[in-house]
Amino acid sequence: MRAVVLALTVALVVPEFAPDKTYVYKYEGLLLGGLPQEGLARAGIKVSSKVHLSAVSQNTFMMQLMDPQLHEYAGIWPKDPFVPATKLTSALATQLQIPIKFEYANGVVGKVFAPAEVSPTVLNLHRGILNILQLNLKKTQNIYELQEDGVQGVCRTHYVISEDPKANHIIVTKSKDLNHCQERIMKDVGLAYTESCSECTKRVKSLIETASYNYIMKPSAAGVLISEATVQEVHQFSPFNEIHGAAQMEANQTLTFVEMEKTPVVPIKSNYLARGSLQYEFSTEILQTPIQLLKISDAPAQITEVLKHLVENNVAMVHDDAPLKFLELIQLLRAATLENIEAIWAQFKDKPVYRRWLLDALPAVGTPVIVKFIKEKFLAGELTIPEFIQALVVALQMVTADLDTIQLTASLAMHEKIATIPALREVVMLGYGSMIAKHCVAVPTCPAELLKPIHDIAAEAISKNDIPEITLALKVMGNAGHPASLKTIMKHLPGLSTAATSLPLRVQVDAVLALRNIAKKEHKLVQPVALQLVLDRALHPEVRMVACIVLFESKPSVALVSNLAGALKTETNMHVASFAYSHMKSLTRITAPDMASVAGAANVAIKLMSRKLNRLSFRFSRAIQRDFYHTPLMIGAAGSAYMINDAATILPRAVVAKARAYLAGAAADVLEIGVRTEGIQEALLKSPAADESVDRITQIKRTLGALANWKNLPTNQPWASAYIKLLGQEVAYFNIDKTLIEEAIPMVTGPKPREQLKRALKALQEGVAFQYAKPLLASEVRRILPTAVGMPMELSLYTSAVAAASLNVKATITPPLPEQIETMTFEQLKKTDVQLQAEARPSVALQTFAVMGVNTALIQASVIARGKVRTIVPGKVVARADILKGNYKVEALPVELPEHIADVSFETFAVVRNIEEPNAERTVPLVPESAMQNAQNPSDSSSSEIPDETRARSAAPYHKTLCLAVPYIEIKGCVEVHSHNAAFIRNSPLFYIIGQHSARAALTRAEGPAVERLELEVQVGPRAAQRLLKQISLIDEETPEGKAFLLKLREILETEHKNATSSSESSSSSRRSRRSRSSSSSSSSSSSSMSNSRMSKTATIMEPFRKFHKDRFLAPHGASKAVSSGSTASSFETLQKQAKFLGNNLPPVFAVIARAVRVDHKLLGYQLAAYFDKPTARVQLVVSSIAENDNMKICADGALLSKHKVTAKFAWGQECQQYAVTAKAEAGVLGEFPAARLELEWERLPIIVSTYAKKLSKHIPMAAFQTGFRLEGAKNSEKEIELTAALPNQRSFNVIARIPEMTLSRMNIRLPVAVPINPDGTLSIHIDEDILSWIQKHFKEQ
Repeated sequence: MRAVVLALTVALVVPEFAPDKTYVYKYEGLLLGGLPQEGLARAGIKVSSKVHLSAVSQNTFMMQLMDPQLHEYAGIWPKDPFVPATKLTSALATQLQIPIKFEYANGVVGKVFAPAEVSPTVLNLHRGILNILQLNLKKTQNIYELQEDGVQGVCRTHYVISEDPKANHIIVTKSKDLNHCQERIMKDVGLAYTESCSECTKRVKSLIETASYNYIMKPSAAGVLISEATVQEVHQFSPFNEIHGAAQMEANQTLTFVEMEKTPVVPIKSNYLARGSLQYEFSTEILQTPIQLLKISDAPAQITEVLKHLVENNVAMVHDDAPLKFLELIQLLRAATLENIEAIWAQFKDKPVYRRWLLDALPAVGTPVIVKFIKEKFLAGELTIPEFIQALVVALQMVTADLDTIQLTASLAMHEKIATIPALREVVMLGYGSMIAKHCVAVPTCPAELLKPIHDIAAEAISKNDIPEITLALKVMGNAGHPASLKTIMKHLPGLSTAATSLPLRVQVDAVLALRNIAKKEHKLVQPVALQLVLDRALHPEVRMVACIVLFESKPSVALVSNLAGALKTETNMHVASFAYSHMKSLTRITAPDMASVAGAANVAIKLMSRKLNRLSFRFSRAIQRDFYHTPLMIGAAGSAYMINDAATILPRAVVAKARAYLAGAAADVLEIGVRTEGIQEALLKSPAADESVDRITQIKRTLGALANWKNLPTNQPWASAYIKLLGQEVAYFNIDKTLIEEAIPMVTGPKPREQLKRALKALQEGVAFQYAKPLLASEVRRILPTAVGMPMELSLYTSAVAAASLNVKATITPPLPEQIETMTFEQLKKTDVQLQAEARPSVALQTFAVMGVNTALIQASVIARGKVRTIVPGKVVARADILKGNYKVEALPVELPEHIADVSFETFAVVRNIEEPNAERTVPLVPESAMQNAQNPSDSSSSEIPDETRARSAAPYHKTLCLAVPYIEIKGCVEVHSHNAAFIRNSPLFYIIGQHSARAALTRAEGPAVERLELEVQVGPRAAQRLLKQISLIDEETPEGKAFLLKLREILETEHKNATSSSESSSSSRRSRRSRSSSSSSSSSSSSMSNSRMSKTATIMEPFRKFHKDRFLAPHGASKAVSSGSTASSFETLQKQAKFLGNNLPPVFAVIARAVRVDHKLLGYQLAAYFDKPTARVQLVVSSIAENDNMKICADGALLSKHKVTAKFAWGQECQQYAVTAKAEAGVLGEFPAARLELEWERLPIIVSTYAKKLSKHIPMAAFQTGFRLEGAKNSEKEIELTAALPNQRSFNVIARIPEMTLSRMNIRLPVAVPINPDGTLSIHIDEDILSWIQKHFKEQ
């Protein structure tokens, strides 16, 4: 019986409006943005009015808003009140009160009609009210789910219907999941080339949207009356995991029945036009940036004003607000018509600076008008080719890709003027493919007819065997990524088309690569094709390896990858096997969520393949992938590198590198660069360099010889090619061939370059003044979503930057250069004195905005995070080169410094502004000072997770200034840091970010005598001794003065050592005792069991290192390390005893002086002197201070004792006597293998070095374990490190490292290439010709 009653109730639920009555409701819509915690700032809008509803016919109704009011909010929620937007309400009152007409039957809103006088923005407010009336009620169910139409689109909606018999009303509750919509109304800008990473958002979501509707319905004479309706909609966004906090837009609506009237709603005397359905209608939101609200009354005049401001205020130094002004210029240009832009161009095209600013701004506008303008101006000859390419490439990436723009781009690509310039046509055609790709992202059902012109070009090119045209068509289809191109591409794939086998290899590879973007959309179509190509052993290995790349990018299943692994078990081509194995192995380590299934599949499949493939050297083809992904922050990065080699030559056939980024649930291939050497490869295969029987080094030699005879290389194909991809779209590619080289050589060596050089030198002598400014819209990423209120909310990220620089350069050349520069001899050049004065003032200003809020042409209410960076680094330099005297000097002169050389700030705030009062915006910091004072008792319950002491510490703003004075040059640098965040609410990344943060860096003159200049001088040759400002001498330990100095120094060092060690002995004694007790018990039980097994494994380690005999290559087996090192040390000590300081008998070879010249003429700085004793092959470098009474020195003394041994000693401190390290390097044999040994011995080291070395040694055992090294305890010297490397064969080496208390070793480490060293230490090749001589000879022939 209960079910029957409920069914009858449900049947009466559908709301009805009597035809002879007007229903009066009270309506209020509220839209607020910010963080949900109270006490922080929010921004929003409130709309309130009375709503009159009356029937016109059975299914047609009128709705009119009476006494509408608009309120703004930018304040601390919830204590601050809404502020009436009086002027805006008055301006819109007439529009708002115009009645609209709509269809309504069985609770479903149909078509909407309104006069043309009602703007889309106002009509959307009406839609927000009509959206409340949308009720899809079923007569036989009380709980059900369906896809329901609404303002936001067709989304999943869940209904629950119940009744309250006591109150005599029916309750209807419906909830909408706005993340699961059959048709979602939204606009994306700047996201066309990104991929939605659904796997990234399975557990963690960046954007969550939901809406809840509650209705109280009462019976009435006409049926059922909506007594009260409330709506609560939430859009929650965070670039990080939402559990760490998120910003949100909250929309609330209430519709309450007031009374019934008999006065009907009368339509105005105007034509009511069909204005769509209940779904939101976009108007000018795309053209309106959310950063600033401009009242555009005269676009051309406003554009001219902003353009003049940018030109005049960014000459010598960039203006602080230049990035924001550049964004303002772009917004004004978006509102301008083609005629307006034509007039502005005509006014400024002959003014170079204005012209540059316009050509930088116009492409960023992103409207079809700009593409048409750029096309017309180029065809009219008003744009140069570089200007046209720069403007068109940016414009095609920024413009909205609709059908009209695509047709416009197609007509440009086919224009005869474009066709005559191949490089230009390639750029336009690639842009055409990118336009189709963007259009298909916005319209998934994009027609295949868009690609018909490209398919026709490909078919015609095949019939004519036009290889460049085939390549271009394939690249365009690759950019478009449309599945309809698959059939055309397959005609170019070998093994799938008989005609493709006759195509050049590079075309076959391009055809395979063209499948990559199709694989992202329709992977099941591409995977069988790619797998067939990989497994076809009749194909060229490069085609198969490129197909392997495509296959793994299409995210194959476990079964598919296992099939590939099984087939490769019997693969005969080691390059293909190595490439596939290394690719799978790299994928097993991938952590990015979107590649998790592929990583799992690779992890299973790689076990089916032979592990011997892991030991192949780098001369075989390889694939390497590395990535990082942090799930809580939803950010990550990945890098891929593919190297395709050829067994016949030493040059790789192809190298591809790609970078990928992840952010907030989206992924994008940021950059990809590929290089191929197919033409050179084929030429080398026909030369002796292709002889596989010779060693690698001989192949290199023969390859260099073949490249030297480049004139004999073929001309019918490119030698090499390269391409660049941005965001997965190929933007440029080029070929290097014989014709290009032949044309380039005259451009470098011909008369024109000489004339240009002559003009440049003349201009430098007269003085050059140069100013340049370059703006850039680095990013514009936007997502615009309608809300239940009928107003749009926007999530956007803008980054704009302007760089400016002023440069003044003047050169003085004595004697003057001859008129014919090419006749100048080297002897004349040696007698030339060149002085160059340069003053530069580079500066950069950057601003970035992250916005969440309401953005319309009438009102804006947003929460904004703004970052600003401004740097100014002036400099003034004088450089002089006196070649005859061997003197070279650089001077840095004082310049006027700005208040701050770097200024970085970040702030978050709430702002509201309306078009009627654009200059009266209200801004409130998101984290006010009052919130900091109340941080001890936050209202958010989540703050209870933070201890009181942490919350109190975080609540106070952080402010600190750090200053450091640089000695000698009397400059003080200061960094001022200020931070004020909301971490007192919650300890999470988002709350640490919001607030205000700033850092400033300043350089000022410190106290003390002023510095006139800084000098760096180099003197080469016999005059070096004369340039030294202070005589260099070293104390001889054998003299009485030297012995007294050493005795005093030893006492100082011993005192310092005692003070440093006494404090650490007491704390470490207990640890040593515990460690000794535990280690003694364990070592006694394990030593006997390990000794036998260790003997065989350490045979190589226990072998003595034997030096090479001067008469024979191998020394007798009885030679020991002690004898070897002892003889080396004694011979070096003998040299030092013979001449402690080479400067006593020899002049310096060169000298370097770095000093600060002050007004008090005090010597401050350092000087370096280099000495060389040719008979003993000994080099000595001495660095000393030029300051008076400063004996600090750094000494480096080295000697080549034989062709197998070199020794060096580094000492520093007072008279180079405080600290010393000796390094010895020697070649010899270890066992029977050629080896090299490096020894480091020290007498004394600074205490800080010893302290950190001991801390570092604690981590060595773990590091050795992770890297595969074997570790043994040993009683090695406490003041020596020895590293020995031996070559058991030319493709592997052994390493033994002896450090205090332990010995590390690792055997058979694979080398990427063969090392041409024989067991006796000789090279296994003989180089007949010096490479440098060959290069000089080659250029002389040219």
